[in-house]
Amino acid sequence: MKIMIRRSDKGFSAYVPKKDLEEPIVETERETLWGGWVKLKNGWVFDLPEMEADTRLPITVNARKRGGEE
Repeated sequence: MKIMIRRSDKGFSAYVPKKDLEEPIVETERETLWGGWVKLKNGWVFDLPEMEADTRLPITVNARKRGGEE
């Protein structure tokens, strides 16, 4: 699923165009985000691809959603 990762004054957020949903990222597996999972405020968890730590934001990536909840 394609998601856009952005940085704001309050931290990172993820926009899911397919669902027209933007939620703050509240928890991460890795400090740099990339190559680990991120948890959104609504409870969704996405596995992000491996990328360089200094990747410029905003960026759209293919992420895999964990779990079956919609």
